[in-house]
Amino acid sequence: MKNKAKKDNIFYTQKGDNGDTSLFHCDQKRISKSSIIIESLGSLDELNAFIGLTKLEKEIKDINFKKLKFDKILENIQQNLFIIQAEIGGSKMLIKKSEINKIEKIINDISLALPPVKSFIIAGGSLASAKLDYARTLARKTERRVVALRDEKTRKVGNNTISYLNRLSSLLYALSRFANFFYKNEEKVPHYGKK
Repeated sequence: MKNKAKKDNIFYTQKGDNGDTSLFHCDQKRISKSSIIIESLGSLDELNAFIGLTKLEKEIKDINFKKLKFDKILENIQQNLFIIQAEIGGSKMLIKKSEINKIEKIINDISLALPPVKSFIIAGGSLASAKLDYARTLARKTERRVVALRDEKTRKVGNNTISYLNRLSSLLYALSRFANFFYKNEEKVPHYGKK
């Protein structure tokens, strides 16, 4: 016989045992856990969790750029991802244009401090750089999921949300490159079978 969950149990409800769920800000209508909206929320959650792991790296905590601490930049990204999750979940919260402007300023400043990109770069060099590069791939995946949700037209997704996610992967790429630069690690490029 199945144990009944207590009403005050916050870790499980048994309501999703049939593969469906409900959204916090919606009318409690049940939807499939395989739906694009749940995929979008799951990708945002995965990205947010990995950025949380990345910001704890000692290498990350030691990096400063123009008085900006990398772990504080990552913390701000996490806060913004929660706003996007709330929006996707049905709340009236929206990402502000000023958050996109902040990202663009950091990207522009870092690009002036680094040598120009002439090729794809192999992830690695330092643990900080590799984790930031992996976060970039998660940001791209999240952007694709959220764009698919918007294109499905079952949920309104704000233009600033799409722009923010697009800039976010560029920011993470810039931070990854700067981490290698900061620690004086050579950026390696693919040789495509030629040595």
